[in-house]
Amino acid sequence: MGKFYVTTSIPYVNAGPHIGFALEIVEADALSRYHRNKGEDILFLTGADEHGAKIVQAAEAAGKKPQEFVDEISGKFEALKRTLSLSWDNFIRTSDKKRHWPGAQKLWLELVKADDIYKKNYKGLYCIGHEAFITEKDLIDGKCRDHKKEPEVVEEENYFFRLSKYSKEIESRIKNQKLKIVPESRENEILSFLKEGLEDVSFSRPAKDLNWGIPVPNDPKHTMYVWCDALSNYISALGYGSGDESKLEKYWPADVHVIGKDILRFHAAIWPGMLLSAGLPLPKSIFVHGFITVGGEKMSKTLGNVVDPFEVVKKYGTDALRYYLLREIPSGEDGDFTYDKFEERYNADLAKGLGNLVSRVLTLAQKSDVKEVKNFKSEIKTAGENVEKVMSEFKFNDALAAIWRLVASGDKYVDDKKPWALNSDSEEFKKTIGSLLYLISEIGKLLEPFLPETSEKISELVKNKKSGTLFPRIN
Repeated sequence: MGKFYVTTSIPYVNAGPHIGFALEIVEADALSRYHRNKGEDILFLTGADEHGAKIVQAAEAAGKKPQEFVDEISGKFEALKRTLSLSWDNFIRTSDKKRHWPGAQKLWLELVKADDIYKKNYKGLYCIGHEAFITEKDLIDGKCRDHKKEPEVVEEENYFFRLSKYSKEIESRIKNQKLKIVPESRENEILSFLKEGLEDVSFSRPAKDLNWGIPVPNDPKHTMYVWCDALSNYISALGYGSGDESKLEKYWPADVHVIGKDILRFHAAIWPGMLLSAGLPLPKSIFVHGFITVGGEKMSKTLGNVVDPFEVVKKYGTDALRYYLLREIPSGEDGDFTYDKFEERYNADLAKGLGNLVSRVLTLAQKSDVKEVKNFKSEIKTAGENVEKVMSEFKFNDALAAIWRLVASGDKYVDDKKPWALNSDSEEFKKTIGSLLYLISEIGKLLEPFLPETSEKISELVKNKKSGTLFPRIN
């Protein structure tokens, strides 16, 4: 089998993880597990974007040095691995001078070699929220459309990257699906942006204004700007610039970058431009998820409505949160979180649905010596084929819906056959329960990429013919 390289974006660690990033990393994890189960050679990368002015400000506010601050916050992102049952292989941090800096600096030098880096005085609108220069087009009533604050007018000497040179080539790669953007609405969005032509982008900041970052090679008076620093993580993690690029040769290009819609331009315009300049292959696809609102409102510290994934898991369990994120949030679109919706979905699908079916079957299986009977073959085959089709389109909610149709088939079979009314020593009882044992066993296997703990628990319960509660009902 081939390889499959999946990445999340690397979250900016000026604050701890919220449910929006939990969505992204659980989606990437489901993809990784799904492809691993198919026998592919998987590399799943995540990490932390640790440089920039906002980090310095947040560290100062916390009374800490930047390194101490990012160590602490990155630790919280690393803790998600256990909390959300994640299976990543590699966690890259941009403050890592040994693993990350050589790759970012090598990439910069490749862009210099291609004559795509130049220096000029620049006057522009700088948004501290974005840590980026923005244009008049990004403003609404004079304020940044995302951060609702007026940008500062900044004049300084910067290095620039000739992104404009690659406009047509990037557009052509996206149009002919060599760089696939999913969903189509995001592809259309980036194509209309590219149609206007890309502008060259600022690639450094003076070190006197920003020294928390990677120095520009051969010019320590400048600090590398976020693009060359953060985006290069996808190849620095594979050893690019380290002297041993065997992993790069094996896994690059990425099969999919899983990202949020707010960083689409960086990943579908600036990153491909950098790769083209450096003579490296482009990623095969970019899957863009939406945002999670909370009760219809955008999450914000000011409103005090930021949902902490650690708290949700503590209260309801890992797979309950994974299920909600993958089933309730439509792939590639925005979705909403409220505790009422969460509990409703939990009770209906997990407690009364899957949990109830498994409990009923295993309770009855204890009454007699029952062996699995390979029934429901066509339904199981159809579910597997449906999961395969929609997973290639990153439609996690549809994959789970296909598996839940099997749960419904099991419920209907129990209601039709009424095994509780049969003699437990009869052939009919053994065939009925044996068929149901096989069905829930196969449901468990199909669930592994999405609900790994539940999958394992079903396997153990079926093997030992023990009854157990997968999801206690919330009253």
